[in-house]
Amino acid sequence: MMEARFNLPNIEFVEVDAEELENMAISKFEALQGVTLTESDPRRKFIASIAFIGTTLANNIDFTGKQNLLAYSTDNFLDHLGVKKNVFRLEPIAATTTFRFEVESPVDFSIPNGTRFSINEIIFYTTEEKVVKSGTTIVDIPGVCEEVGTVGNDFSPGQIADLVDPLPWVSRAYNLTKTEGGVDWEDDDSYADRIRRANSQYSTAGPEDAYLYHAKSANSLIIDVSVFSPSEGRIIVVPLLENGAIPDDLIINQVFEKLNHRTVRPLTDHVVVQKPEEIFYDIEATYYVSSEKSNVLPDIQNAVNQAIEDYQIWQKSKLGRGIDSSELNARIQEAGGKRISINSPSSFIPLTKTQVGKARLVTVTFGGVIND
Repeated sequence: MMEARFNLPNIEFVEVDAEELENMAISKFEALQGVTLTESDPRRKFIASIAFIGTTLANNIDFTGKQNLLAYSTDNFLDHLGVKKNVFRLEPIAATTTFRFEVESPVDFSIPNGTRFSINEIIFYTTEEKVVKSGTTIVDIPGVCEEVGTVGNDFSPGQIADLVDPLPWVSRAYNLTKTEGGVDWEDDDSYADRIRRANSQYSTAGPEDAYLYHAKSANSLIIDVSVFSPSEGRIIVVPLLENGAIPDDLIINQVFEKLNHRTVRPLTDHVVVQKPEEIFYDIEATYYVSSEKSNVLPDIQNAVNQAIEDYQIWQKSKLGRGIDSSELNARIQEAGGKRISINSPSSFIPLTKTQVGKARLVTVTFGGVIND
């Protein structure tokens, strides 16, 4: 069943129960014909096939109805709903970096725009032409990934050093900075949330929802935004990225420029965009496994480890989400753990709307198998 967004209750346009539909069709046929159909009767199998087609059509009707609702719509259906509000899905962006060229040149020469580098069959290229004067030893040029999206992210400084287009006088060339900033197409949930808030973009009074809408429109990596006014005319905006990542200066500037456009910011507002404050906590937990489940012990241990990783992502995926040891306990228990002892965090730690919780040291101990 498709789950509705925005904490709305789930609905069904058509209730579909394949077994009930088949039984109803068989009962009706038997009543009309005055016969009883055995399991091996070919007429019963024919009716079952028709009931299957009916179930498929009912599912399609239910799906079609839901794709017209923002709470359920996905993919291209969601894009069509966005067009009605003049809200378009944020397009992918290529990762960027800076390339350093170490040169030994007795004469002037040029490093052409589009000079290519390769790593793992991924191409990066420079975005400027640079004239190198004789005697120059180091030249830095901005570069970008040829392929948009996150595929070009997270290459460490010096990792991209395969120069596809050899150049005279260049002894060494490599990426000076970590590659970052690559973004995939905006996902459905983020896009749907922006569509829901779209009406606020037309306000001239500067409501919170308008700032949330425009801030999230600045970069599709932004999953949460906090907006508040500590004093008259002063607006603080705090964006948070996917998986609790802290936005770099580039994204902070993107949000600032988006919010300070003359068609967005009320004249009397002074907007400040700042990074979230990271509040670090440790995880120290011990759990046991029931002897009744000792035959699947490795599976439970893997499930508990995954549950703890998922908890860390959940904890850092929203600003102001208090550090909640009871949530961690529940996840470990759901994964199969018993007699769970959590020493850290020992109690609930409230956070402000500008703070995000981040795990630091994680120590999880399997205490052994116990009898219930």
